[in-house]
Amino acid sequence: MVLSATGEPVAIQDDPQVDVGLHFQEGTLVLTQDGTEYAPYHAQVEFAAPMGDPWTAQKVRFSAKGPDGNSVGLAVDLLNDACDGPRPGIPVAIWKVVALAATSAGDVGITYTPPAS
Repeated sequence: MVLSATGEPVAIQDDPQVDVGLHFQEGTLVLTQDGTEYAPYHAQVEFAAPMGDPWTAQKVRFSAKGPDGNSVGLAVDLLNDACDGPRPGIPVAIWKVVALAATSAGDVGITYTPPAS
């Protein structure tokens, strides 16, 4: 592919959002919903910093296998109904997933070094 580019692109967002994906080693996390156990193999953690506020985790979406071996999606809202703090009752293991995602994204101050030219 032959492509040329010029300019200094500038991105502007009023509500910046970052999704961070994680893959899990089999058997390291179990989610239980209504007595059914699910084995997650992937999580997508949604972070946002609306209007310049500090970064916060809003939601985790899990891809998991159910007891029948079929894949299912499970979502956990992390913010309370007023969206001004964490939702009570979120298990510690889910907050560990959020912490892993934040760490893998450079604490959501995502840093990137372009390849040497």
